Amino acid sequence: MIREGTDKDFEEIFTIINDAAIAYKGVIPPDRWHEPYMTKEELQIEIEDGVRFSCYVDDDEIVGVMGIQDKVDVELIRHAYVRTKQRNKGIGTLLLQELIRDTTRPILIGTWKAADWAIRFYEKHGFRVVDEEEKNRLLKKYWNIPDRQVETSVVLVDGRYDASRTNQ
Repeated sequence: MIREGTDKDFEEIFTIINDAAIAYKGVIPPDRWHEPYMTKEELQIEIEDGVRFSCYVDDDEIVGVMGIQDKVDVELIRHAYVRTKQRNKGIGTLLLQELIRDTTRPILIGTWKAADWAIRFYEKHGFRVVDEEEKNRLLKKYWNIPDRQVETSVVLVDGRYDASRTNQ
């Protein structure tokens, strides 16, 4: 079952993000890896900045989370994580479908360039990677991340994305 995340889910969302993010260790550039991958303070800032989490619940346990964030003329998929022991069961697909089902605006997703499994996942669901110049422009316009993370990331867009519409 998928439901909207609530304030009482904060600790579990935090735990899932950091459990699942261990997949990045040794894959993303070492200067971008730290433990925990996301601190509680960073998670709180993301929520205060408008990231709304959905939770996949199985047997009264949250096993997957994915956020969506309104950004004027687009929606960003943010912080998509499934507990390590629950991967490859379709949970990420169900969360993604739920979050994008009712939106009419273009969907953008940022992820690590080295996270080829994540890129393949989104491509399987109809997203495409934009070129380097467009990626840099989009990351600077819609995300608040360090320049080093911009260098080591990709952006994927859905079929509604039209660069000329978001080029202002």
